[in-house]
Amino acid sequence: MAVPISQMWTVATYVLRQRWSGRKRYPLVLMLEPLFRCNLACAGCGKIQYPAHILKKQLTPEECFRAVDECGTPMVSIPGGEPLLHPQIGEIVAGLVERKKYIYLCTNALLLKEKLHLFQPSKYLSFSVHMDGQREHHDFSVCLEGGYDKAIEGIREAVAKGFRVTTNTTLFDGADPNSVRAFFDEMMQVGVESMMVAPGYTYEKAPDQKHFLGRARSRRLFRAILANRKKSWRFNASPMYMEFLMGKRDFTCTPWGMPTYNVFGWQKPCYLLQDGYADTFAELMEATEWGHYGTESGNPKCANCMVHSGYEASGVNFTFGSLKGLWATAKATMTLYPDRGALDLLNQPVKPVHAHNPLVKIDVPASALEETRA
Repeated sequence: MAVPISQMWTVATYVLRQRWSGRKRYPLVLMLEPLFRCNLACAGCGKIQYPAHILKKQLTPEECFRAVDECGTPMVSIPGGEPLLHPQIGEIVAGLVERKKYIYLCTNALLLKEKLHLFQPSKYLSFSVHMDGQREHHDFSVCLEGGYDKAIEGIREAVAKGFRVTTNTTLFDGADPNSVRAFFDEMMQVGVESMMVAPGYTYEKAPDQKHFLGRARSRRLFRAILANRKKSWRFNASPMYMEFLMGKRDFTCTPWGMPTYNVFGWQKPCYLLQDGYADTFAELMEATEWGHYGTESGNPKCANCMVHSGYEASGVNFTFGSLKGLWATAKATMTLYPDRGALDLLNQPVKPVHAHNPLVKIDVPASALEETRA
């Protein structure tokens, strides 16, 4: 099973309570960033480009607990930076487990093996390991030779000691769908609980601006990857979000669904954009001009975004918004999405889309390019 039944029940009852109370905007997952510094320098990352004095800052456990209590979500994602670099990360996680929050500690796993002693296995804790594909592609993506092997070593150790382990994969222009599918097989063999996959976001501060995916190319790529899937694959994502990635659903963004708290405060409007900060969660929800964000807003920063942090909550809202949504989700949970056209995408000749990117494996006719690049 992709997630424990207790977690599914907790999230479902939470969402239903919000809807029954008539609350139109509510958070689903708190993105808690205790620090920005990292032991990697990935070319597609926009989180580590801060000056040194900012990278030295970090949240205290008390600040983390206050944000979690204030927000009230049943799930907390702890990204970064690299959270395992925080000297009090064990204390932070223990405090959240005590609050019975379901935690996804996002890590590149380079330090996972040596830091495992700081944690206790729990149904409330999952290590979400950043894995961007098979060995060669992952090492290229994170700009570190040997990064894949080190991460796999950490995953195996955590699984052996009884920890929940999931993976988080970000795909860029250049992803080979056949390789990604083979990567899914590898992760299942290693023993991870489930996998999450999403296209990268075009961070303005990211060193590599060439390889971010537009919407048309994202849909084509994810159709090739996620159709005709294997029964053994387990995914840690809303079935509706995965249909959205494949181009089978058209959702609008719910940026308030995964609010972010970091060393600057509550980040407006979401994890991906930085348009100011609020001192409290209530201020974030009330003072943010939500109409300025999302695909329909015309904001160029949102034009190509299909990222989990913006659209997972949209999928969940659709699921619990009607009997139609519940039925669609139930059907999506059971289907493997047979698709002959998607098989043709996997079997087509290898032709690079851009001359500067020899890793690209999908050929897209010019007429199919719908994306808008900022």
